[in-house]
Amino acid sequence: MATDYDAPRKTDEELSEDSIEELKTRRNDKNSGKVDEDEVEAAESFELPGADLSHEELTVKVLPRQANEFTCASCFLVKSQSQLAETKDGLPYCVDCV
Repeated sequence: MATDYDAPRKTDEELSEDSIEELKTRRNDKNSGKVDEDEVEAAESFELPGADLSHEELTVKVLPRQANEFTCASCFLVKSQSQLAETKDGLPYCVDCV
């Protein structure tokens, strides 16, 4: 038996009926929009503002500004001298802020 692959398998009316029925089943499925997430695990990584951090210690050693660095007058970040931009007012600005 020969098959005509160009012929539509379902009419437009049948396709719309299928999609409406599918939408109705999705709407009735209460778990379809929920994300599986462990609430306890999510709560452990969340810190409230003003939380007591007195028992925490810094794990990064803070160094003072070096001789070959400057502090940008706009963003206040310490940058390397290679990032220094030429300005008319004489203040040190980095190339990102100019």
